[in-house]
Amino acid sequence: MKTVRIGAGAGYSGDRIEPAVELAEKGALDYLVFECLAERTIALAQKARLRDPAAGYDPLLEERMEAVLPLCARSGIRIVSNMGAANPAAAAEKTLEIARRMGLGGLRIAAVSGDDVIEPLRSGVVAAQSLEGALPPGDRWLSANAYLGVAPILDALRAGANVILTGRVADPALFLAPLIHEFGWSVDDWNLMGQGTVVGHLLECAGQLTGGYFADPGSKDGRKDVPGLAHLGFPLAEVSADGSAVLSKVEGSGGLLNRATCTEQLLYEIQDPAAYYTPDVLADFSHVAIEEVGRDRVRVTGGRGRVRPAALKVSIGYHDGFLGEGQISYAGPNALARAELARDILAERLGGGSFAELRFDLIGLNSIHGALLSRDAPVPYEIRVRAAGRADSHRAAALVVREVEALYTNGPAGGGGASGSTKEVIAIASALVPRECVSPRVEILES
Repeated sequence: MKTVRIGAGAGYSGDRIEPAVELAEKGALDYLVFECLAERTIALAQKARLRDPAAGYDPLLEERMEAVLPLCARSGIRIVSNMGAANPAAAAEKTLEIARRMGLGGLRIAAVSGDDVIEPLRSGVVAAQSLEGALPPGDRWLSANAYLGVAPILDALRAGANVILTGRVADPALFLAPLIHEFGWSVDDWNLMGQGTVVGHLLECAGQLTGGYFADPGSKDGRKDVPGLAHLGFPLAEVSADGSAVLSKVEGSGGLLNRATCTEQLLYEIQDPAAYYTPDVLADFSHVAIEEVGRDRVRVTGGRGRVRPAALKVSIGYHDGFLGEGQISYAGPNALARAELARDILAERLGGGSFAELRFDLIGLNSIHGALLSRDAPVPYEIRVRAAGRADSHRAAALVVREVEALYTNGPAGGGGASGSTKEVIAIASALVPRECVSPRVEILES
């Protein structure tokens, strides 16, 4: 029976590169997928492109391609990735340049675009339905990108592309498209689309499936202990024509892959397991079965689906003011009381109408769970005060940094290690647009 082997080479933009190289070398892969886009990532990429028309793709694209492209070309492994970010065409050109420099001839490199819908939305040609209250004014928008599905990736695969670089597509689509292509699945076989989406969703965060973000050492039963995290291996899936998959990792790599790690990842970012919206299918994860079939080997079946949504989700990145942040530490006897006094001084000095939001934390005591849950915590011997304020102007936000630094000589005794920064805030709004208003495009380059 034919199977397809797909490896997860990245779970976010800044992910480690060594595990992807290990997969390319030892995973006997057919496809290596790099999932590198988050909601804010593409807005930041669009900012970079506005400064430089040749920029806007993933900052690690060149380093990743130099590391894996020769291995993949030699072994016939096809690469699929959203590292194109805000500029898939420039990403493809850069990859072409790398291939030629490394003497890799005959590679077909595809750029998938069409997800950028900022102009039709901003002009009102296309109407967007907000998912979170009123949308911000259009003059504050930096980006607006629709989540594409498998269709343009399939077009690129059918055109013989060895490397496919997209902008914003739904994360599972990067994995689902190769399965459709290899097995000849119908894109309206909703149960196969649902099961393929299960596979993609499990793989899309790479090391999270193999014990990263799972580890919680020291539990009584040891079930959350993960060996070899310093050399964490990324997962791969061996998928059959019915969509069932055996998930594993390279023999000897670090990490852990079992029913628990898969269950946690299955529920990651899922609001309703019976109705997970993607551009390709309304997936149903509620019948998924996860079975351990060996050490670091898990069989996954039972994904289902219903007809795909009529609308596509759009993430709109927009300017939301400036954030000023400052921190200072107190240590030794009475550290908590001095830190609380410093916080109160800052609250009085910074309070007023200049800030849309203002927050104070005692890191080491209440910055994560808040004052209510931390009220019975033991008194710490050292603590760090954090102040943060969001304002309309850079100058107003910078006042937070100045006031924290001023605590050296205008606050309680023993403050040290003051630091601060002021930066632009990029926020995200979500909306829906009619599917027919988005037109994906594929361009093929050849080395």
